[in-house]
Amino acid sequence: MALTNRPRTVPRYGTAAGTGTLAAFLLVAVGGSPMYGDWAQGSTDPTGAGGWFLRLLSWPAWRWHADEGLLTTNLRAILLLVVAAALLYLLPGPQVDRVAASGSQFLSGWGAYALAGGITALLATLLGPHGTLFAAFQAASGGVTYGFFAGWIVGLASLGGRA
Repeated sequence: MALTNRPRTVPRYGTAAGTGTLAAFLLVAVGGSPMYGDWAQGSTDPTGAGGWFLRLLSWPAWRWHADEGLLTTNLRAILLLVVAAALLYLLPGPQVDRVAASGSQFLSGWGAYALAGGITALLATLLGPHGTLFAAFQAASGGVTYGFFAGWIVGLASLGGRA
């Protein structure tokens, strides 16, 4: 066998769920960082669409130092990554056999992130200090809004990967 005909042991592209999870991690790591959140609050116009969107990207805010405890403060960011990864791995499964189009991967990634945002906000509010069901429902609407408007980035990252 010639050296140029070696079988590939490492795939050229990652899975759609893996690349979507990486995009979700980058959204939370960069968009939720204290530095980005401070910049978005101080440098963008909240009355314009662009400023509103840039502020929305800081929704899964996390902090290095917290008075109430590190886990309590960062629960939303941690849960968002866990739930998004789980949904990205679970949602495309039934579609693999029926649809091989990349539109399915895009919509699965986008929908998984929107759903992860809502579930995360609901759970983080209920599990956090002073969590009520009413506050959890209100927070879920904010989480779904974040997931809907930021989820297209995860959907685009899911394109081109193996299902």
